[in-house]
Amino acid sequence: MGDMRAIADRVEIEALRAELTDAVMMRDFDRAVSLFTPEGVMRWPHIDKEFVGREELRAGIEWGQSLWEFFVQNVHPGVIRLDGDTAAGRAHIQEFGRMRDGSSHLNYALYHDRYERTADGWKFSERVYEVRYLDSTPLQGSAPQRLD
Repeated sequence: MGDMRAIADRVEIEALRAELTDAVMMRDFDRAVSLFTPEGVMRWPHIDKEFVGREELRAGIEWGQSLWEFFVQNVHPGVIRLDGDTAAGRAHIQEFGRMRDGSSHLNYALYHDRYERTADGWKFSERVYEVRYLDSTPLQGSAPQRLD
């Protein structure tokens, strides 16, 4: 039975990571912060930003997304290390988009994550973003007009 619990935990953590990516891409900031523990932390060391607790997390995610004309994030599975009701892991990230100031952005990065099992399922307790490669060459394409 223990092996089945570990398999279920890994599937649930992967679903958590996918849910957060979808919430951010869809600009559903309330859903995004609901995926963190109440005292959850997100750190973006490359721009010296840290957000602690759901209120700061929501404001930080909303602020970050407000900088983009368009933004695309692709998340690729990484390692998950289970330890009872906590876990640690990494997700591999590729992002691109154009900022509202006209600058372009393409990067490859990692999220270093900590997870906690709660009564509502697995949640992020910490997410630290590490940029490994950055390209600011102007993007040649454009985003289609939004219909909403």
